[in-house]
Amino acid sequence: MTVESQHDVDGILNAGRVVARVRDAMLNAVEPGMTTAELDKLGGDLLDRFGAKSAPRVTYNFPGATCISINEEAAHGIPGHRIIQAGDIVNVDVSAELDGYFADTGGTIVVPPIARVGARLCHATQLALQHALAEARAGAPINRIGKAIQRTAKSHGFKVITNLAGHGIGRSLHEEPEGIVSYFDRLDTRRLQLGQVIAIEPFLSTKSTYVTEAEDGWTLVGHPANLSAQYEHTVILTRGSPIIATLSEVHG
Repeated sequence: MTVESQHDVDGILNAGRVVARVRDAMLNAVEPGMTTAELDKLGGDLLDRFGAKSAPRVTYNFPGATCISINEEAAHGIPGHRIIQAGDIVNVDVSAELDGYFADTGGTIVVPPIARVGARLCHATQLALQHALAEARAGAPINRIGKAIQRTAKSHGFKVITNLAGHGIGRSLHEEPEGIVSYFDRLDTRRLQLGQVIAIEPFLSTKSTYVTEAEDGWTLVGHPANLSAQYEHTVILTRGSPIIATLSEVHG
C-alpha cells in the first residue's frame, strides 16, 4: 500500500510495534529443550493480548501463529514437536494484522554454545538488512536493495537464497511490489514510490541458493547441511531514510 494519511502511518506503526514486541519476546525465550510449538504459543498468546491476528493464519490458514525455522529450514517452518537444541540457528518470522493494517518482521538467534559460523552468518545478515535499508528511498531502483544484500553476503563469504524475497505490505500481508529479491536483478526496472510500505528481508545462507517445499507443504528447506538467517523490517518509504515500523523497543 501507499500511505495516504497520518491515520495510515499510525496504523502501520502500531502493527509494526506489536510484531516487533512479539518477535523480540520469542527470540529472548528460545532455549534448548523447548519445542517450536511452545515457542509459537508464546507468540500467539502475545498477539492475542495486543488484539492482533496472525497474518499467515488469517491469510493462508497457516497451521501456527508464527513461522519458526531451524537450521536447514529457511522459512515458513511449521511450529510443532521439533525440539530446539543447543547450537541451533532459530529464525522467528512474525506478521500480524491490527485494526486493518499489516506488518511483518523476523529475526534469527543462535542457541548457545554459539558456533563461529552461526554468529558470522547472523551478523552478516543483519548488516545486509542495514545496507538494504540505506538504499530504500522514494525514487530509487528496487534492484538496489538486492544489490546491497548480495554485495554484503559475498563480502562475508555467504550466499543469498534467490527464491525468497521481500514484498509490499499494508492492507494485506503480500502486496505489490512483489519480488524484492536478495540479489541484483538488472532486468528489474521498477522504482520505489513515496509512501510505499514494504517488507525488506534478506536471506543469507552457508550453502544453498535455492530452497524447496518440504513434504509438509509449507516449510522451505535448503541442503541438509545448510544454515540460513533472515532479518526483516516493515518500512514506510520517504525521500530520505525510511520509517522503520518494526524496530526493537530498545532502539526507541
